Amino acid sequence: MRNFFSLLTLTCLSLSTPSTAHADRLVARVSIGSQTMHVYHHGQLIHEWPVSTARSGKITPTGQWTAQWLSRSHRSSRYNDAPMPYAIFYSGHYAIHGTDQISRLGRPASAGCVRLHPDNARVLFEMARTEGLDHTTVVVVH
Repeated sequence: MRNFFSLLTLTCLSLSTPSTAHADRLVARVSIGSQTMHVYHHGQLIHEWPVSTARSGKITPTGQWTAQWLSRSHRSSRYNDAPMPYAIFYSGHYAIHGTDQISRLGRPASAGCVRLHPDNARVLFEMARTEGLDHTTVVVVH
């Protein structure tokens, strides 16, 4: 009987953990439809920024990922050495990064990555570095 109550207590604690753990995370939520990113820190919305996702004929995959690696001064090996400052890679070669195509933010223009104003990319990059990759989540929705 004592084992049953111990198991029940552990189960209840584990059920309450996801909402608490989620509130501790840095979340970058990208909306392809509105071409915006909402940044949540400790569950609170702290930034809303225009982005550019994939242009016609390209895709920005939807889903949820934990950030994989950071590159402050990355250059594309796929697209003519294009600058990708403050890159946060989250799924293979897909990343959130700064762009020099600032006038195109707010509408689809990329080859699949999520582009941000370089100032905003720097802010997000530094937050991800501070919080840690395992506490940085990227969510992309239609």
